[in-house]
Amino acid sequence: MPIRRVIDLSMPLDERTPFYPGDPEPRICVATTIAEDGFNVSRLELGSHSGTHCDAPFHFREDGSRLDELPLERFLGRGVVVDATGLEPRTAIGWERIEPVAEALGPGAIVLLRTGWDAHRESQAYFTHPYLDGDACARILDAGVRTIGIDAINLDETPEGELDLARFRCHAQISAADGVIVENLVEIGAIDFPEPFVSVLPIRLAGGDGAPARAVAIEGLG
Repeated sequence: MPIRRVIDLSMPLDERTPFYPGDPEPRICVATTIAEDGFNVSRLELGSHSGTHCDAPFHFREDGSRLDELPLERFLGRGVVVDATGLEPRTAIGWERIEPVAEALGPGAIVLLRTGWDAHRESQAYFTHPYLDGDACARILDAGVRTIGIDAINLDETPEGELDLARFRCHAQISAADGVIVENLVEIGAIDFPEPFVSVLPIRLAGGDGAPARAVAIEGLG
């Protein structure tokens, strides 16, 4: 496919990368150097859901598909951007935000929820993000979509206190549908062209519940 432009939707992975409360903190440090060893190698310490990443169904279901068991088509497809900007912290993204692009939903589409919350990723406000309403998620899945991403740390609400898995309605529904969740996306607003081709291919982590991904949106030459 002739390419006009590639938009990087991936969060930089470094010591400033936000991580979900309780997950391993990402650490990137020097393992070898050219000066001492003749070559540079970095040591990576991170969780499977560090930075921009994909959740496999196994993340929330004991019998769910592992990351490397999913068809690669789950990670590649026509992007459908949902404008969910301007919302207050901890506001649900309802169907009224998705309805303007409802006709574009269907098998093979990758829904990208643009909240603008990636602008807060270096502050505590990042954890007070808008989140996808469970009923709206069900309607997206009913349309045949199996991959949904968001420019926030969680597709569901990130709780302030004790973890309540019953509130993770989107994770439960998407996992039951053998779908994929993509979190910590950035710069969705830079997609200013129609019908972007989106890739969220993760690392091929054997048996993984999730893994970091290099997410991009591609504008073709037509």
